Amino acid sequence: MNTYQDTYKHKGLRLQLVELLKQKGIVDQLVLDAVSKLPRHFFLPHEFDSHAYEDKAFPIGEDQTISQPYTVAYQSQLLQLKQNDKVLEIGTGSGYQGSVLSLCGTQVYSIERHAKLSENAASTIKKVNALGLNIQMNMFVGDGTKGLAEHGPYNKIIVTAGAPSVPKALVKQLTIGGLLVIPVGGEKDMQRMVRITKIDATNIKTEVFEQFSFVPLLGENGWK
Repeated sequence: MNTYQDTYKHKGLRLQLVELLKQKGIVDQLVLDAVSKLPRHFFLPHEFDSHAYEDKAFPIGEDQTISQPYTVAYQSQLLQLKQNDKVLEIGTGSGYQGSVLSLCGTQVYSIERHAKLSENAASTIKKVNALGLNIQMNMFVGDGTKGLAEHGPYNKIIVTAGAPSVPKALVKQLTIGGLLVIPVGGEKDMQRMVRITKIDATNIKTEVFEQFSFVPLLGENGWK
């Protein structure tokens, strides 16, 4: 059973992880500071505690994973986060990515298909906040491929699963000038990280970045 302690060893391993992320090209100080503060081992099953600060993905149940730290940092950096940005996260998962976004000073709205994962994430965040952090996430259960229009629009949207294409519903929920970061590609293949900038009501700019491998984005506007 996880005793939910954040030891000097854990903190030291986090600092090593931050240095690794810098070496791999992460330069956004908001993101690096968030990773340095956030106890990733809280978000993993206890048997992975000794591996929590390796740059690896791990299973968290419901056929889902917690992304490797580099992937979390890479997506967060592409979002070009600013204080008080309103951010929609598609796929709460363990709650780690959303917590990084919150620690960057943003207002986070997160939606997850699996109620159990959403509940587990909320419980974990409560334990993390007991350490003195102030992670704030508005959490919902539902089909994230439809977005969360009732709370939009959003300055930034992040999708943490691989999509067959960019859901139009998500682009519609962006503010003008807003950014959407989403992995796009085959259901079982590598995906390309894509960043959409909403130029105006009818025009977008599309940028394509590195390859990654994500679990499939399931839902009405994703994989069926």
